Amino acid sequence: MTAVVDTPKMPAVQLDSGPRLRIFRDSAIVAYRNLLTILRVPTLLVTATIQPLMFVFLFAYIFGASLGGSQYREFLLAGIFTQTVAFNAAFTTVGLAGDLQKGIIDRMRTLPMSRLAVLMGRTLSDLVVNVLSVAVMVGCGYVVGWRINGGIADAALAFGVILLFAFAMSWVGALTGLLSPTVEVAQSAGLIWLFPLSFISSAFISAETLPGPLRTIAEWNPITAVSAAGRKLFDNDAPPTFAPATGWAADHCVGYAIGCSVAILAVAVPLALLRYRKVASR
Repeated sequence: MTAVVDTPKMPAVQLDSGPRLRIFRDSAIVAYRNLLTILRVPTLLVTATIQPLMFVFLFAYIFGASLGGSQYREFLLAGIFTQTVAFNAAFTTVGLAGDLQKGIIDRMRTLPMSRLAVLMGRTLSDLVVNVLSVAVMVGCGYVVGWRINGGIADAALAFGVILLFAFAMSWVGALTGLLSPTVEVAQSAGLIWLFPLSFISSAFISAETLPGPLRTIAEWNPITAVSAAGRKLFDNDAPPTFAPATGWAADHCVGYAIGCSVAILAVAVPLALLRYRKVASR
């Protein structure tokens, strides 16, 4: 008679370790899908790279000649980096509005995927575009005479601050896109508020030259903080004709820039998720 020996059963392998892993996986899939769209429509990538190059050459050689020459070009680049990643939030706005209009968001709602992953995938793919835009501008900056005069660690922190701000602005763009009824409205809404935000700042000039209330707005503007943090960490001095920035925000520009990005994320992420639930449940 053969004895039957019970062998202990091995625990089943968990293919999905939990909701966090599922969110990261779904976000990566959505981001990959968005990047494939850019490859199939390369004009989107051209817009993200040609526009900042135009700003670099226009401000560096047309305005730079009367604002300090080569020293102004060093002052300028951190502002151009910041303005470009802020403007690239419009890609998130238009992309989400287009997905809504085409019914892609409705299709994603029927899939067993996290709501956060849809928006996270969009903002992560646009972060990749921002990395490419900044890389192109760095090369262009070296052509016009810009240099990183600080250390490698400081430069890495500067790019980290700029890209964190880019990620935060993408979430603002996501919220704007979800609020826009059509792609045409999204195109206008995605840029109309960015122009005053970027120009009432020290991205291109010293905020100290602005009159009264505009100076106060510029001093506390997140674009001013990110631009000033970049200049400090890159060790790019302002032209001698520019009045030095003063005040708490200027003295603590790196910390304030990071704080602004975190605050924007703390507000924009939950509002975008709330809006997504509403538009996806129609």
